[in-house]
Order: sequence, then structure tokens, then C-alpha cells
Amino acid sequence: MTTIRATCPRCGDVQLASSDVTVRVCEDDGGSTYCFRCPGCDGTVAKDTTSEIADLLAWSGVRLDRWRRPAELDERRGGPPLTPDDLLDFHELLQRPDWFSKLHVRPPATG
Repeated sequence: MTTIRATCPRCGDVQLASSDVTVRVCEDDGGSTYCFRCPGCDGTVAKDTTSEIADLLAWSGVRLDRWRRPAELDERRGGPPLTPDDLLDFHELLQRPDWFSKLHVRPPATG
């Protein structure tokens, strides 16, 4: 089994088995991180890394997790930005028992 040396921000250098580490690669931009739970303090550690290191870790048996950014990040947004007053109005609306019917917009009838 491969031993991987990593650094915890609280404990310093730690040694991990390949099964203790996960490499995450974003398929949209190729960004890579690796993460692990520190054996010393039990804290979760995540660090950005290069694609070369991510490949090396995956080759050594580390679990590889490929992911994509949520589609909502690419959605076109329209209208003015929310203001603190908008947020307050929304909060006050949610206090009403009929709040859902006030928000629900029905599409126009056709035919």
C-alpha cells in the first residue's frame, strides 16, 4: 500500500494511506484538489493541487472524484440586484400565512 505524506494546518506533516485521500477534479475547468481527514486532530483538510500531482495521486491508488459545476452558475441572470429592502420585504411576506399564493405566478391560459 502506498503511503502519502501531506500537511495538516494544525498538526503539520502526517502520513496517510492511499485509501485515506480523495482527489477531486472539476471537469469544467480542470481544477484539482485533494482532501483527507487528519489522523491527528480528525479535522478535514482540502488543498488545491496541480493536475500533475492529482494524476500522480490517482495513479498511486487514491480515490478519484470527477465533478461538474452546477448548471445554475452558467444561467443568465436578469433584473436588478436584490437590495436590503427587497430582503426585508421578502422576510415580511414569509410571515404571512398566504405567502406562497402571493409568490406563485400562474402562466397565462392558452387556447
